[in-house]
Parts: sequence; C-alpha cells; structure tokens
Amino acid sequence: MKFFVDTADTAEIADLAATGMVDGVTTNPSLIKKSGRDIMEVTKEICGLTSGPVSAEVVALDHETMMKEAEVLRKIADNVCIKVPLTIDGLKTCKALTSEGTMVNVTLCFSANQALLAAKAGASFISPFVGRHDDNGLDGMTLIEDIRLIYDNYAFDTEILVASIRHPIHVLESARIGADVGTMPPNVIRNLFKHVLTDKGLEGFLKDWKTRARISASILLRTRCGALPTIRSREPRRLKRLRCRIDHGKAAVADFLHLERPLRNAVGLEPENAVQSDEAALVGQLIDRKR
Repeated sequence: MKFFVDTADTAEIADLAATGMVDGVTTNPSLIKKSGRDIMEVTKEICGLTSGPVSAEVVALDHETMMKEAEVLRKIADNVCIKVPLTIDGLKTCKALTSEGTMVNVTLCFSANQALLAAKAGASFISPFVGRHDDNGLDGMTLIEDIRLIYDNYAFDTEILVASIRHPIHVLESARIGADVGTMPPNVIRNLFKHVLTDKGLEGFLKDWKTRARISASILLRTRCGALPTIRSREPRRLKRLRCRIDHGKAAVADFLHLERPLRNAVGLEPENAVQSDEAALVGQLIDRKR
C-alpha cells in the first residue's frame, strides 16, 4: 500500500520523505490556509520533494471554472494531480482532464455508488473518507471493502485512496482490505513506528552496550599498561618508567574514546565529559592498586 502524507507543511514532508514513507502528497484548501502560504508557491515546493502525485484541489463548483483553475494548477509540475469534488460538475471535469492525460483525484466520497461513478468517469484516485464515516456512527472500513469488491469485479484502474485516516488501526484495516493508497497526517505515519516492546528492547540494548563499553575500556587499558611497578620515593628511574606506562595507558584510553565516543553520542548514552570522567577514574583506580 502506498503512503501519501496529508499536509502542506513542507518541513514535515521532507522529514518523512527521508524515511521512504512518502509516495505522494494530498493537500486541500484548509491545509493550504493552515500553512499560511500561497497555493502556487507551496504546491511547487511540495512537487519538488516527491516524485509521486501531489493533489492540488480546485475551489470552484462549476465545470467551466474548475477547468480554468485546473489549467493553472497542472502547469506547476508534471506530478500535480487535480483534486475535484464528487459532484456532476466535478466528474465532468474529471472526464475532461483524464482524457488529456492529467491525473485526477475525486474527493469527498461517502458511498460505494459514488466511487463507482468516479471510476466510470476515469478518475485516477477515489478518496473515500473513513474517519468522517466513523464520526457519524458508520463503519468507514466497510465502505472501503465495498469499493474494493466493486472495482475488482469490473477491473477498474481507479486507485482507492483511503482518506480521513485517524489512527494506525485505519491503516492496518486498509492494508488488509487491499486499498491502493492511504493518505494520512504526519502524526499518524509517525505513530506507525511506535511499539512499547520496541522501546523496551532498545532500552535493554543500550544498557548492555554501556556495560560492554566500560569493560572494553578496562581490558584495553590493562593490556596497554601491563603490570605497574610499586612506586618508591628513591627510585626515580622506576618512577620514570611508571609514568611512561601511565602515558601509554592514557593513550589507550584516548584510542578507545576515539572509537567509542561517536557511537555513544549517536545513541545518546551519556555526554562526552561523563565518558571522560569514567575513564579518568579507571586510570586512577589502576594506579592506586599498584601503589
């Protein structure tokens, strides 16, 4: 199932696109208004963030004006998909645009019969709103099941784009039914990553890594320092050799930290000064044992 992100926030789109989770974008007049930007400007930027379809919605209600608005919008980029409402004039516009090779997303679908009409008009995508169905005491996923059955019966090419997705269960059920696309707000996509057992497992791994890091430092230090001789006040040569070995030990710690610190910082185990304090204490302990 393809994932479209339902937002006009370009920062969110770019961040999610880096994970490979963005196959396209849907917008609407409300989302454009929320962004506080010009529709042409923000749509052009979004089209540069994904190679997939970017739905840009007309606001006119009559066929003639819809076509004029669509003419402007589809010039923004090759991956612009014109979004029209599921009305008679909307489907007239859909038929005209798809016959010219322009992608069309028919939105505000609330029944299987409406979805059938959109498919016959040649829609690229049909957007049934499951969340709004649920809000009115109906089962939005039953609507998706009906549309899937009808489209499969007649081998329609129109893709089912599940809209008004509110939570991960909607995503799971859409995938089970066989919807082609799910469009969802960024927070819903992020919630798909979350699981309490993943968090607990990661916590355990980091704890074990922290323990291993201290053990590795200890072994490396002992190996480089060797057995430290007893310090006696009247043995300057031995003291000199001891200091040399301590310097080697410090070098070993430095070597270890050079490899260890980036990984610790990357996973957020502890700050660098804490690591340095641990290793300094370790050197001190080894020296004290030999005194």
